[in-house]
Formats: sequence, structure tokens, C-alpha cells
Amino acid sequence: MLDWTDRHCRYFHRLISQHAFLYTEMVTTGALIHGDHHRFLQFNAAEKPVAFQLGGSNPRELAICARMVEDAGYDEVNLNVGCPSDRVQNGRFGACLMAEPELVAQCVAAMGQAVSIPVTVKSRIGIDDRDSYEELVHFVSTVVDAGCRVFIIHARKAWLSGLSPKQNRDVPPLRYDIVYQLKQDFPQLEIILNGGIMTLDQAADILKNVDGVMVGREAYHNPYLLADVDRRFFGESKAPLSREAVLRSFIPYIREQLEDEVRLSSISRHILGLFHGEYGARGWRRHISENVCKPGADIQVILDALKFTVQ
Repeated sequence: MLDWTDRHCRYFHRLISQHAFLYTEMVTTGALIHGDHHRFLQFNAAEKPVAFQLGGSNPRELAICARMVEDAGYDEVNLNVGCPSDRVQNGRFGACLMAEPELVAQCVAAMGQAVSIPVTVKSRIGIDDRDSYEELVHFVSTVVDAGCRVFIIHARKAWLSGLSPKQNRDVPPLRYDIVYQLKQDFPQLEIILNGGIMTLDQAADILKNVDGVMVGREAYHNPYLLADVDRRFFGESKAPLSREAVLRSFIPYIREQLEDEVRLSSISRHILGLFHGEYGARGWRRHISENVCKPGADIQVILDALKFTVQ
């Protein structure tokens, strides 16, 4: 699974891996109900399977949004109970909801009654000083009773005050053992581990203890990490596309988006890491970054950047 990606990034990642499950960035119920829901719900059929992540705490509004998500063609709707930002807390959603398992259960039940696609939950292992294993078990048990069968667990607790969202992704220590224990105690559930996954070897080790892994930042900064996912984990026999082949497969999509007046920079920022660790990676990134916002910038900026990677 891939976390927190927008539609351009999801399409790009799909070219590298045909089997990874893709997730949207979190969208609040208010934004979906009162904002431009067509823009938020937009995705390309080539991205499937793809899940939509919601932020909210009002069961009725979450049910309305879940129906919108299903009607738009998504394969799963996920409730975010893991984001620790101040803005999220002020809206009473995200990680702060781990302190209210009964409310989360009401939200999940309302969403489940509104749709036929799976309703899943993404959480932390705890918040602030409420991080005992017993409290995590109580949270999961309560939400299970509402019908949830899939939990994506970021294996860090969240500090709701004192740490920035960025620090909350790094400072609290990873506790994979907690997530492993949760799977042992709830064998009937699908438990997916998130947090700190940097290599496919690491993912393979984790999969000995849980049902799945979710990769976020590493797949974004080093997208070609996914090139061997299909062969290693899904039995694919075809060799993965080369980096250049991935890019050239992406070119028609970029052209279509530019014709729809999407800014080139909105797309190019997601491909800067394609040559991570390879010859010419710095020149590739620099050329795109320096030229993509210039007047008249078009697909040629990307093609010219590719020249830096040729030995």
C-alpha cells in the first residue's frame, strides 16, 4: 500500500507497480461536502485499486462522504485516526480521536451502513500518555464491534502537543512489536503496518508478522523502490520497466494534463526522485526544479532533464 498521494503521484506510482494499493491524501468531510468535490474525488481508472481517506468525526457527514466516495468508484474508504496536526485536532479528527473509541465506532458504523465497499481505519499505537497496550486493544475492540476488519497502524504513538506533524513522523520511537502483538491477539483482522519502511527486504520481514505494509515517504522520495514489488510479492513474471521506460510511459499522461491546464510543476514534483541514487540524479532534479515554472515550460523540460541521466 502507498500512503498520502495525489492523483498525479498515484498515476506515476501505478506505472511502476501494477499491484500496489494506492491511497489518497486525507480530505476532510467539510471540504468534500462544501468544496469542489469533483476535484477531490477525481482519479484515473488506471490507478485502481485505490482508496479514499476521510478526516472527520461526525457520523452523519462521514456517511454522506462515504457514499460520495463509493459513487465515484473508489475501492475502499478509510477513516484517518492518525494525523496529529493542530489543524486536525481543532477540527476534532485525526489522532485525537483515539481518545474517543466509542465515537470512532459510531463513525465506522455509519459509514459501513452507507456503503458496500470496505470501511477501514488508520491509526497510531497511542497518543500522549494514553499509549498502553491495553488502551490500544480497547480502541481496536470497540471499532471492531462497529464492523471494521482492516486496521492500518502507524507503529508510533503521536504527541498531540509539543511536537510538530513532521516530528511526529520521526521522534516517537517505532514499536513494531506492538503491532505484531495486535495481530497475534486479533488474528481474524487484517493488520497493516506503517512507519519507517525503507526497503523491500524490510517489508518482507514485516510481512512475516502482519498482513500488509504501507509505505509513505520512502516510496515518494524513491519511487523506483516499487519496481520489484510485483515480482516479489505478487508473483509477477514480467521484468519491471526501467526508469526511463517509466518516464516515457508517463509522458502521454503529462501531455493530457497540460492540455487540461494543469501546471507542469504540480506533476513534475512527484517524479523528482525517480533517479534517486543513480547517475545524474542531481542534474535531473536541478534541471526540472529550475525550469519547470518558467513561462512556456512544457514537456520538453522533462525530456531535457532526462539527458542528465545518460552516462
